[in-house]
Amino acid sequence: MGLFWNLIQQGQLGRHETKVTTLEGRVAYLERELQRTQDLLVKTLKVLEEVSGKDYDGDGKIG
Repeated sequence: MGLFWNLIQQGQLGRHETKVTTLEGRVAYLERELQRTQDLLVKTLKVLEEVSGKDYDGDGKIG
């Protein structure tokens, strides 16, 4: 569980975004957040595969 907590904390570092008032700014912010979430998900999956020794994403390799 400590491995996952470290990943979550790493994903939260440096996220001090300012409030955005325009629609375009909000969309850009949400796109960045989506990318960060996807990156964290991939890192989490890799750690899970390495710890469990199983291939969860079906790519034929562990980690």
